[in-house]
Amino acid sequence: MTKDQNMKCQVKKTNSRRFSGKSIWNNWELYLFMLPALLYILLYCYYPMYGVQIAFKNFRASAGIQGSEWVGMEHFVKFLGNPVSWELIRNTLSISILALVIGFPAPIIFALIVNELKSKRFQKMVQTISYAPHFISTVVLVSMLTSLLDPSTGIINKILGIVGGGPYDFMSRADWFAGIYVISDIWQHVGWNAVIYLAALAGIDYELHEAAMMDGASRLKRIWHINLPGILPTIAILLILQTGNLMSVGFEKVFLMQNPLNLETSEIISTFVYKMGLQYRQYSYSTAIGLFNSIINLVLLVSVNFFAKKASGHGLW
Repeated sequence: MTKDQNMKCQVKKTNSRRFSGKSIWNNWELYLFMLPALLYILLYCYYPMYGVQIAFKNFRASAGIQGSEWVGMEHFVKFLGNPVSWELIRNTLSISILALVIGFPAPIIFALIVNELKSKRFQKMVQTISYAPHFISTVVLVSMLTSLLDPSTGIINKILGIVGGGPYDFMSRADWFAGIYVISDIWQHVGWNAVIYLAALAGIDYELHEAAMMDGASRLKRIWHINLPGILPTIAILLILQTGNLMSVGFEKVFLMQNPLNLETSEIISTFVYKMGLQYRQYSYSTAIGLFNSIINLVLLVSVNFFAKKASGHGLW
């Protein structure tokens, strides 16, 4: 090791000591502000992981986690060997992929359109109106869907009746369940999800647009060659995060939209876990299914992050 390298190592060691000791003491107020968030993560994210081991046990509440019999991979084999499991995976993926293909580009397109509005007052009005549905609770949203799509009194069927169509019992059609779920989800969240893209667009240097206009570039070309590349890192990171949650379709909305007639396509992994765990009290079995689902999400997250970083140079790590 040369003299310069030795000095660099000593400087790094000194800096690390300063960070771990004096820096924390001098900025104790900032670390105190971090404490509630750190405690929340430890108590509600890491501590519950202790209970994951019941996926490998035949859990009995009377015996506790430690006293329950160890069965290894029995519950995982039972789930994968059940013909229903592949139907659950298919339904979960069909909804998730449809939401990814249609729902992910929607806020990007919406943000690009809103960003091009010349009137700032009209732009703010559009943003406010588009944000509003995000604050509607899931229970209220499903109630609205049920009322709007009702075959006898719903406004959608009334309009279809005027043009000579319908009536259709939308909520009972198994083949329409995924479409209704995704379209209503886009309507509810497109405005809110566009906020981060609008913030990224606001950070693009306007001199790039001025230079492009002087060269005769149209508005569409400026969107394609300036705005889209400018928000590409944001798009890449959010795509990675959404793909990492591909198997985690929202439980509450799906469960509220379910009925015996659409169960063929509406039964997904999260609703099945709920029924197995809380209704039938098969705690170990439901935990194993949930753990299986989380492992798939982790693999997808790592894989998509790897390929996205290779392709675009942007990733979570």
